[in-house]
Amino acid sequence: MSEIRFRTFTAIPMSKPPNNSSVGPQGWRLPSSAPSLREVHRSVSVPTHLGFWRKMLAFSGPGYLVAVGYMDPGNWATDLAGGSAFGYSLLWVVLLSNLMAILLQSLCARLGIATGRDLAQACRDHYSKPVTVCLWLLCEIAICACDLAEVLGSAIALNLLFKIPLLWGVCLTALDVFAVMYLQNKGFRYIEALVLSLILLIGGCFLAEIIFSKPNFGQILAGFVPTPKVFQNSQMLYLAIGILGATVMPHNLYLHSSIVQTRKYEQDSAGKSEAIKFATLDSTIALSFALFINGAILVVSAATFHAQGRHGIEQIQEAFKLLSPMLGVPVAGAVFALALLASGQNSTLTGTLAGQIVMEGFLNIRLRPWLRRLITRLLAILPAVICTAVYAHDPAKEADAVGKLLIFSQVILSLQLSFAVIPLVLFTSDAAKMGQFVIGKRLKIGAWLTAMVIVILNAKYLLDFCGISQWFMRVIH
Repeated sequence: MSEIRFRTFTAIPMSKPPNNSSVGPQGWRLPSSAPSLREVHRSVSVPTHLGFWRKMLAFSGPGYLVAVGYMDPGNWATDLAGGSAFGYSLLWVVLLSNLMAILLQSLCARLGIATGRDLAQACRDHYSKPVTVCLWLLCEIAICACDLAEVLGSAIALNLLFKIPLLWGVCLTALDVFAVMYLQNKGFRYIEALVLSLILLIGGCFLAEIIFSKPNFGQILAGFVPTPKVFQNSQMLYLAIGILGATVMPHNLYLHSSIVQTRKYEQDSAGKSEAIKFATLDSTIALSFALFINGAILVVSAATFHAQGRHGIEQIQEAFKLLSPMLGVPVAGAVFALALLASGQNSTLTGTLAGQIVMEGFLNIRLRPWLRRLITRLLAILPAVICTAVYAHDPAKEADAVGKLLIFSQVILSLQLSFAVIPLVLFTSDAAKMGQFVIGKRLKIGAWLTAMVIVILNAKYLLDFCGISQWFMRVIH
C-alpha cells in the first residue's frame, strides 16, 4: 500500500498582546497560517501600468471558476422540476438566489484580499478547535453533496449521448482526477480558460434551446415578480430551497476567498482596493452568465413541459426524451445532453480546489491534491453506485431514484449554507479584522438580510419536513 503523506504548516510564533493573550493581531485568535493554495498563490501577475480593460482581463478568471458551481447538474434537476410544476413562477427565486450569490461572493473576494485568508483559514483563526472541526465536517458534507450532483449529472449525460449504463458512467467519473491534476500542473490560467470555454458552450446550447422552445416573454417577466405562494405550497417551498441550494453554493464561498489570491498585485491599500474592485466586477459578470443559464433551464422546462400539461418532469432523462418530440426539433435532446456533460465536467474542475482549500484551511493539513480529490469523489460515488446498482434492473425506477437523489443533494447544500454565510458576514463586518476594508452600513444590512433569508427558508423547510409546522397550525385552530 502506498504511503499517504501529510504535511502540516507550523504557525508563526507571535508575541502576546498586552491585554488578552488569546487574541492575535488584527483581531484574530491565531496568526495567519501558510498562504491559501500556496502552489498557485500570487502566480498570475497584474502589472501596475495596464489600462482599465487590460487590467480587468488580468483579474478575470476566479469569478468564472466560482460561477461553475452555480450551473452544475444539481441546478438542472431543481430548475426542470420547478419549471414543469409551476411554470415561470419560480424565476424570481432564481433571480433572488443569484443576487444573493453576487453579494456573498463579493464579500468572499473582499475577505481574501483584505486579510490574506480564505474563509476556512479565517474560521480556524477565529473559532475554537471544536467549532472549527464541526464547521469543517459540515463543509465536507456540502462538498460531497455537490460532488454527488456532478457524478450523477455526468453519468446521465454519458448515458444519454453514448448509451453508457448509469452504473458504469458513475464509476468513470472517478477518472476526472487525472485531468484536474494535469491542468493544475500546466498553470492556473489554463484551468480558467477551459472553464470559460465550457461555460460559453453551455450558454450557447441553452440559447439554442430557448429559440427552439419559443417561450412566452410576457409570462417570463411576470415570473420575476415575487409571490407568497412559495410559503403556502410545501412542494413549491421544497423546490425553492433546492434552487437556493443549487445556486448559492457553500463551498464556493471558501473557494472564491482563496483563488482571488492567485493574482499578484501591490500589497498596499491602493493595490488591495483596486483588487477588490476588479474581483467584484469579475464575479458579478461571471454570475450573470450563471443567472442566464439557470433561468434558461427553468424557462425551457416551463415553455416545453408545463405549457403542454406535463407538470411532473423531475428526471433529466425524461426531459431529454421529451424535448425533441415536443419541440419538433430533432437535435434539441442532443444539445441538452451536450450542455449537461459540459456542466458536469466543468463543475468537477473546481471540486478539487474547494476540497483542498477546506481541508488545508480548517485543519492546517496538506494532503496530496489527487488523493484528496479521489477520496471526495469516492464518497460521492458511493450513494450513486448503490442507487444505480439497486435499480439497474428497472430503468424507470433507476431514473426516478437518481432524479430524487439529485434534488435531495441540493437541499442538503442549502441546509449547510448558514454555517458558511454567517461567519463570512461576521468577519467582513468586523473592523478589527478587515481594517479599512470593512463593509459599510448598507452592505452590512444587505448581507445580514441575505443571511436571515437563508436561515428562515431552511428553518421553514425543516419544520415542514418534520411535520412540526402542520402540527402547530392544527393546535392553533
